[in-house]
Amino acid sequence: MESNTTTLWNHILKDMKGKVSTGTYAALFNNSALLSIENDIVTIATPGIMALDMLQKRFYNDIKAILDAQTGKDNKIVFIIKTVSGTTKRTPIKEKADQEGLFTPRTKETIDKTTETKAITAQPAMIGHLPRVRPEYTFSTLAVSDSNRLAFETARTISQNPGKTYNPFFMYGPVGVGKTHLMHAIANEVYQRNPDRKVIYITSEEFTNEVVEGIKNNETAKMKRRFRTASLLLIDDIQFIEGKEKVQEELFHTFNILIDQGSQIALSSDRPPHEIKKLEKRLSSRFAGGLTVDIQAPDFELKTAILLKKAEKFNQVLPIDIAKMIANGAEDTRSLEGLLLKVITIASSRQSDITIEIAQEALGTVVEEARGSLHADDVVKEICRFYNIKPTQLKGPKRDASLVRARQIAMHILYKDLGITLVEVGNILGGRDHTTVMHGVDKIDEQLQMNVHISEDMSGIKKLLHV
Repeated sequence: MESNTTTLWNHILKDMKGKVSTGTYAALFNNSALLSIENDIVTIATPGIMALDMLQKRFYNDIKAILDAQTGKDNKIVFIIKTVSGTTKRTPIKEKADQEGLFTPRTKETIDKTTETKAITAQPAMIGHLPRVRPEYTFSTLAVSDSNRLAFETARTISQNPGKTYNPFFMYGPVGVGKTHLMHAIANEVYQRNPDRKVIYITSEEFTNEVVEGIKNNETAKMKRRFRTASLLLIDDIQFIEGKEKVQEELFHTFNILIDQGSQIALSSDRPPHEIKKLEKRLSSRFAGGLTVDIQAPDFELKTAILLKKAEKFNQVLPIDIAKMIANGAEDTRSLEGLLLKVITIASSRQSDITIEIAQEALGTVVEEARGSLHADDVVKEICRFYNIKPTQLKGPKRDASLVRARQIAMHILYKDLGITLVEVGNILGGRDHTTVMHGVDKIDEQLQMNVHISEDMSGIKKLLHV
């Protein structure tokens, strides 16, 4: 009779096999295993730091959704580096992971103090007692060139003397240019210099949730104290507060109090303050009252440098000529890591060094599968063009039938064809919940079988996207 852990792992394998490529499934899921479930903490063994990192970043939400559905509980996931047979791997990669705080042996103390452990978990990473901040996102691990140098230098200046200059600091740019990395780097530096400072990093969606919960539970005073006593407040993806009047009002008053008391504020967005629609003018004015910095898409040199740094993170030797080849085949930083991981996976499966031939094979596969490196922005643009609507309408709150159809088709293509996680798709389309995205995807799956108009629309859009 199968054990509980084996049954759950089989459910995960069955579900993930239909969602990922054969190569990804073989590299990540065949070589991993569910070890134990104790106090709603699920421990999953992975064969190495690369697999651990990919499962953590790309597949956590999918795995957790399956576990929660099967157990009826809100599980926490701990990823560790062990062989499937249970013998801990003692390799240079493992030793490096230990040094960086990426692995902690499974003990009762680890279970009892999951919020303090240095094991990589599916919850936000911690530095001491600093929540929501990834310890590996520091200034030293960010590649810098002309496209992001001003933002980098400003962020570093702020972290060395918070509240004194460039306050507030507002940076904006497209997806994948390093905004979140810089936000975490500021938090890490401020905390390391003075652990007594109250540092809060939060996304605008989480800030919104806290405001709503405060009102709902009659705990607004507690919520106000939490944010208004911060020494450093960092809010990521601030554009998602547009149209949310109560949230904007709370942020406006919090903003003023923090500035008056000399606390530092840093904000990130995909667009400058004046382009965030349905944002109160008084708040837009506050956002633009410090220093606003535009982060450009990475140039060739920066993409090459990023690849070399990421390869070092995975303890891989990446020749610079191969790094240049991969950089030349990627349009942005988001696709860089995917290409690099594909190269590493192929090399690892063959127990080979990374060679030009392997890089060419990986790049060729990407071209064949993605037909020219298709990105989320391309999908949004083409769907808006097809339906003659604006991106703000596609991402907005209105639920007109035509907008809902366009939005759900976007969800379907982003999730099914580009392999973007449900949470990320929700963020791309206006900060929607992952359950909303899953409903949209399922709805289109149903209608493709029954509704000829939906089928024709999908076919036409995919022709535009070459997928």
